[in-house]
Amino acid sequence: MLIWAIGSAIIRMNQENKRIQDRFEVQTYLDRLRYAIEEGAQVNIIHDREVDAKRNKKFTNRYTIALLFPDEDPTEAIKRELLQLTVEDYVETVKDLRFPKRTDMVVFGKTYCHEDVYVKIRVELINTSLAGGGSSILVMSFHFAETSFSDSDFPYRKPRWM
Repeated sequence: MLIWAIGSAIIRMNQENKRIQDRFEVQTYLDRLRYAIEEGAQVNIIHDREVDAKRNKKFTNRYTIALLFPDEDPTEAIKRELLQLTVEDYVETVKDLRFPKRTDMVVFGKTYCHEDVYVKIRVELINTSLAGGGSSILVMSFHFAETSFSDSDFPYRKPRWM
């Protein structure tokens, strides 16, 4: 793993192009996310991913969303949950190697029903006057975590024992 210090940010990158953004960058990202949702951004949830074919259904987006929000419109439920994310829920930022010109994906972790949920999203703010469309939020992952989170997974969360 490579570690760089850039200003106040410590960036850790490995072969998967993962990094830890500084607290201010994460808060700015969350502010952009809230702005996009409040301005009517299109929220696209990937319900069925190719990797799900080989995975226990408990760890799929479709199963997790249906279990956690059984009587709700999935998109509205996910919007509400995205609005509740905090800097303390932040895990890491991931460069999309398949689409390097797209914005980075950001990973968060939350607990629902005493189980950890892995949340990976991409927010793209698009200038509607130039592009003819609005902003979008892509929800790549919203599923129960295959392995439990630990305090060390969250760079800005205080340990539970504090």
